[in-house]
Amino acid sequence: MEALVCRKLGDPTAPISGGGAEKAIVVEKNHPIPELVSPTSARVRVKATSLNYANYLQILGKYQEKPPLPFIPGSDYSGVVDAVGPSVSKFKVGDPVCSFAALGSFAQFIVADQTELFGVPEGCDLVAAGALPVAFGTSHVALVHRANLTSGQVLLVLGAAGGVGLAAVQIGKVVGAIVIAVARGAEKVQYLKSLGVDHVVDSSTQNLIQSVKDFLKTRKLKGVDVLYDPVGGKLTKEAMKVLSWGANILVIGFASGEIPVIPANIALVKNWTVHGLYWGSYRIHRPAVLEDSLKELLSWVARGLITIRISHTYCLPEANLAFSAIKDRKAIGKVMLVLDDQTSVKSKL
Repeated sequence: MEALVCRKLGDPTAPISGGGAEKAIVVEKNHPIPELVSPTSARVRVKATSLNYANYLQILGKYQEKPPLPFIPGSDYSGVVDAVGPSVSKFKVGDPVCSFAALGSFAQFIVADQTELFGVPEGCDLVAAGALPVAFGTSHVALVHRANLTSGQVLLVLGAAGGVGLAAVQIGKVVGAIVIAVARGAEKVQYLKSLGVDHVVDSSTQNLIQSVKDFLKTRKLKGVDVLYDPVGGKLTKEAMKVLSWGANILVIGFASGEIPVIPANIALVKNWTVHGLYWGSYRIHRPAVLEDSLKELLSWVARGLITIRISHTYCLPEANLAFSAIKDRKAIGKVMLVLDDQTSVKSKL
């Protein structure tokens, strides 16, 4: 099978083909096809797999989890069941599914236990389903399970045009929150407005603090109740100045490259709650939360309550271009690797 393999830590945006020094990522045309590992496992022929900022950091060697080399990167994916173990009861060959893994989705085939797979509802685009688990799962667990965001509360989303940001914006609207979104550039701002966001701040031309304060004053609101922050750096520092008493701060990531300082004395006086949210660790510590979260999200997709925007699609040999879109913040929504090979193989189990 074809697979994208990380052979050494380095820049995944460098060209994959061509001579020169050994690349951080290479496409292996004849990588071994994974076999079923248990009677309840299933093999999925991958249709689409999502690029997340965490994948980029992992190949650079800057992520909190550092798998031994070589490894196949990749987390959330969608596809069609290709083979099943003798004790699999939830799925059959040909069923459309989506899921997420610690590693391994940047390949034509991946194996997972049936308990880790989710059926894709009828009418849901399979490529879009591959973009759902990590981005929307992160935002759903953060906003619904951690911050307990409710109708009428004010939600401020930084990096709102990225994968997790767009997910947070839409989830905020579904639960009835008043949503303020922050993004850079007219195209991103216009798209966020089309989603019905209550207020959008263009951080490339507007002062975040003043713009948010003006909006809050117009609506006669006291402040921001929940801060969703996948960016860090200067924006976090500015956003803290518009938070209300008792606000929830969701620390999602640091796309700016700068880890912010949240002063404990101010958190004390303002009664803020700071939530660190590492979504992947829920698979170990609270797997039932992830399962319930993804089931609800898939039902929202089927009902048309949320829309999964695919910004860019690439094939495996173009993975460096996909990572460049992530690094350069060109995407409005999700960046995907799409695999169209329809070859099926038989399992030896």
